[in-house]
Amino acid sequence: MLFEVWAPHAGRVGLHVDGRDRPMEPDPGREGWWRAEAEAGHGTRYGFALDDGPPLPDPRSRRQPDGPEGLSAVVDHSRFRWEREWFGRPLPGAVLYELHIGTFTHEGTFEAAAERLPHLAALGVTHVELMPVCPFPGTHGWGYDGVAPWAVHEPYGGPEGLARFVDAAHGHGLGVVLDVVHNHLGPSGNHLPAFGPYFTETHHTPWGAAVNLDAPGSDEVRAYFTGSALAWLRDFRLDGLRLDAVHALRDNRARHFLAELSAAVDALAARTGRPLFLIGESDLNDPRTTTPREAGGHGLHAQWNDDFHHALHTFLTGERQGYYADFAAEGPGALVKTLMGGFFHDGTHSTFRGRRHGTPLTPHTTPAHRLLGYAQTHDQVGNRAVGDRLAARLSPGLLACAAAVVLCAPFTPMLFMGEEWGARTPWQYFTDHQDPELAEAVRSGRRREFAAHGWAEGDIPDPQDPATRLRSCLDWREAEREPHRSLLDWYRRLIALRRAEPALTDPTWAYTGLSTGSDGCFSFQRGPLRVLLNPGDRPVETWLGPRTGEVTEVVAAWRRIDLPGPDGMLRLPPETAAVLRLGPRP
Repeated sequence: MLFEVWAPHAGRVGLHVDGRDRPMEPDPGREGWWRAEAEAGHGTRYGFALDDGPPLPDPRSRRQPDGPEGLSAVVDHSRFRWEREWFGRPLPGAVLYELHIGTFTHEGTFEAAAERLPHLAALGVTHVELMPVCPFPGTHGWGYDGVAPWAVHEPYGGPEGLARFVDAAHGHGLGVVLDVVHNHLGPSGNHLPAFGPYFTETHHTPWGAAVNLDAPGSDEVRAYFTGSALAWLRDFRLDGLRLDAVHALRDNRARHFLAELSAAVDALAARTGRPLFLIGESDLNDPRTTTPREAGGHGLHAQWNDDFHHALHTFLTGERQGYYADFAAEGPGALVKTLMGGFFHDGTHSTFRGRRHGTPLTPHTTPAHRLLGYAQTHDQVGNRAVGDRLAARLSPGLLACAAAVVLCAPFTPMLFMGEEWGARTPWQYFTDHQDPELAEAVRSGRRREFAAHGWAEGDIPDPQDPATRLRSCLDWREAEREPHRSLLDWYRRLIALRRAEPALTDPTWAYTGLSTGSDGCFSFQRGPLRVLLNPGDRPVETWLGPRTGEVTEVVAAWRRIDLPGPDGMLRLPPETAAVLRLGPRP
């Protein structure tokens, strides 16, 4: 077997394989690369020693059986026997479901998560979006401090466990999307700097020195992360990747790394015959993120839209602290603006940032499915002081209103695990750092952060306490009790409606009657379907207007409502949402 490693600054590189050491030779065809042949097979342990140092894990390791600090293991992906043929599921028309393997079930494994896939298939979602599964210190964590971007966290089930999960998901007709982190590596177990210039002081990010995408040596670094992305899609038959915080990918080269990556993914899609896609998380409000490469953009296929989340969140909760301030100040108009144009901050002043932010997105050249719309995500729940979900402070009726907007808007909807039944379990920040100093730094740092916003330090959950992770695990028994069972049925009805009604997945941004009235109702129309919300605590009568058309059917309603009378007045109960079908008046 051929072993290779890029170590441009090393004077000597040794291969440690199956307990034996042997020297590696420079590769005459590739500068900075070293190579050696050795007998090895699936499961063989190995590492690389730089300048007579201790053996380190392979930067391109596909498995870390003993964690990030241990030796790597050879993985032969051809050994896995896929039981299902899979032709892929494209992003247009999709409904995504974000989940965290470690808290989706109390067991916290791929195997246990796979047992819950029938629930997701019955819910009607099309894709499961997994939070990061790369190796990180300890057993439990969010996964954003991973240090081996080509490998799979062993406590979850390792690479074979992931393959079995994906195969099972495909058996239920579900695509699988994986959250990957290219913008930084975790603070513990990161040996990349020993091998080469993977990071650069040219740029700095919230995590320190930036990943080297434009300084000397960056050709190999770009190839490293592109290769990792393609390996996930190819070897595990994934349908897409969610790219974490792409705004932190600092790159001044003429062709941005994201454009290079999206071109490579599109080429792989052409070779495999499966639709593959990239979803970026970006706080830049920059249309170039999803603009096709041919038009000068980066060519990602979609991006998260936090502006839509913030507008919907403030509309329903009234919160106005931090980055919610500008959205709350605008009132329902913020939700109208994001539904009409995607971005709220499109060159407007951001109080939170103290400057203008964003630039307008052009709806007539940007299909609406390129933006993901959601009421909750791991970030928007987990980065709150106590990880409280919307269900902790909103009534079931208001949760139903949130679902109606997310699932009837033209964006690609995404749900956060447990949202579909109004889970009351929090989703808190938890870690399992093995380094005591790092563990204490994380614990005290989080408490100081929220103390500055008025929280008592004792009220902030200890990330290192195993109870914090346990509190964050879903309680599946909730879904069987009221009001959770009714909310779950509501989500199922809306997702089925989205699948059945072409107007709801129409990629154009066409609306009729998108407005918020003096009666407190919020409404918009997609094709023949009118969506109405009454978020208030009192019933209201709203006039549908002479040009609206005749209401022929109440397609879905959180609370029972009657068809409007000849005067066009519709009575909406408090804290409810309804979807009506309209036809032409005689």
